[in-house]
Amino acid sequence: MIHIKFYLDADRRYKGFAIKGHAGYAAYGSDIICAAVSALSTNTVNSLETFSSDRIETRTEEKLGALYLRLVTRADETSQLLIKSLALGLESIRGEYGSKYIKILYKEA
Repeated sequence: MIHIKFYLDADRRYKGFAIKGHAGYAAYGSDIICAAVSALSTNTVNSLETFSSDRIETRTEEKLGALYLRLVTRADETSQLLIKSLALGLESIRGEYGSKYIKILYKEA
C-alpha cells in the first residue's frame, strides 16, 4: 500500500508531503498505480522548483519507495496550487482503484 501524508499548518496551508510504499497492484515494473503516483509526485517536485519562488527540501529512499518534500518558506499561492493539484490527482487514483492501494492522510503539523 502507498501511504501519503500531506502536512498542513494551522491555516490549512500545505507545508509538505510524504509518500512511501508500493501499491502492490501488479508486479514491480508493471504497477500502474505506482507509476501514476511516481509521475504525479515527481512532476510536482519539478513544478515547484520551476514555477515557484519557494525553497523546498526533498529526500528520497528508493528501497522504501519514499519521497519526502518540505516547504522551507511559507508557501506562495503557486506552491499551494501545485500541491493541491497533486492531492487531487492522488485522490482521483484512490477513487478509481480503491483505498486498498492508496491511503491518504491530512495532518496538521
